Amino acid sequence: MDALIIDPRELRETGFRALSGAIGWVNAVRFLRQLDPGSGNYTEERQTILPEWDAETLLKKAGALQAPHESGG
Repeated sequence: MDALIIDPRELRETGFRALSGAIGWVNAVRFLRQLDPGSGNYTEERQTILPEWDAETLLKKAGALQAPHESGG
């Protein structure tokens, strides 16, 4: 079993060495750049963006959007 790394700096360095050893330095950097946690609160934002439809309403709206495409118009 591997030893637990307590120090955050050591963990970052060891992790980056392992990652870059496995996929190369450039790909490791590209991968880490994708891990940006972003900002804001998705749950709160979602409440203001999405309508409060129940499943039945959602299906009706989806069907109405799909109908013009099915008729070729």
